[in-house]
Amino acid sequence: MLDKIKSLREQVESAIASSADEVEALRIKYLSKKGEISQLMNDFRTVPSDKKREIGQAINELKNFATERINALRDMAAASQAGAEAAALDLTRTPEPLPAGTRHPLSLVREEITSIFRRLGFSIADGPEIEDDWHVFSALNFAEDHPARDMQDTFFINASPEVVLRTHTSSVQTRVMEHTQPPIRIICPGRVYRNEAISARAHCFFHQLEALYVDRDVTFADLRQTLLYFAQEMFGSETKIRLRPSYFPFTEPSAEMDISCNLCGGKGCSFCKHTGWVEILGCGMVDPNVLSACGIDPNVYSGFALGMGVERIANLKYRVNDLRLFSENDVRFLDEFTAAQ
Repeated sequence: MLDKIKSLREQVESAIASSADEVEALRIKYLSKKGEISQLMNDFRTVPSDKKREIGQAINELKNFATERINALRDMAAASQAGAEAAALDLTRTPEPLPAGTRHPLSLVREEITSIFRRLGFSIADGPEIEDDWHVFSALNFAEDHPARDMQDTFFINASPEVVLRTHTSSVQTRVMEHTQPPIRIICPGRVYRNEAISARAHCFFHQLEALYVDRDVTFADLRQTLLYFAQEMFGSETKIRLRPSYFPFTEPSAEMDISCNLCGGKGCSFCKHTGWVEILGCGMVDPNVLSACGIDPNVYSGFALGMGVERIANLKYRVNDLRLFSENDVRFLDEFTAAQ
């Protein structure tokens, strides 16, 4: 029987296992109730009394050895499996599959407008959202009693000196003209603020994009051609434009620009109120007083300026009829623009 115990020890010692299933098979073979070592315990009844002490001690040692050996094989198999999993692990992946985000429709429209003006040689200029009265109003030829200075339209942060949230990005234009001599060709995208009640058609903040071109011999014809190019690039080559006389303190002459309704093709529909035209932006030649206030000689230089609401363009492009949707961050609304990326 000692020979059998010795043979089983050699088998256990030479046993190998590369997986948890193989380790479990070895445990069942040697240590289960019907395993070979348990069978030795059954055969122990027939051992002579003078041999029981020696044989019993040998069986216990074999059982302990087999238990330690199988535990060691289990640890080795687990470590090998963990190593294989670690080698196959892609640490660049997210822990869970996440849906791809979408660009905000205002960002899409702003970048499309910017791209069009870049092709015309315009560069981007930026400025602070918290401004002083000079850059927002006075330098732009606003009279002291102009309604835009009233609390109903402007958010005043500090009354003396007057510090406000900018009501238009024209303040960026005045800053550029103060520190740059012509030729100047810039676009000024940014957020602006008006003290207005929030509704489907108005908000207390929105986004503008304005353009300014100042150089020698700039004419209204240059402005009109720029506007036509923009409209056809933005809304299609069949788009027509119409300029209507208007008034702005910082331009003279001034105009409002309409485009032919891209929904009905100018035939008339509910969207264009059956006129065939949709208002899109304001524009005009830079008033000589503005040039003088910013240190540019109006006898030498002239220029044009134009400004549009990004939300307005987005409404025309995507048929969004409620301005509040742009700032509510409703994922369902934003997901609608996945195809426009």
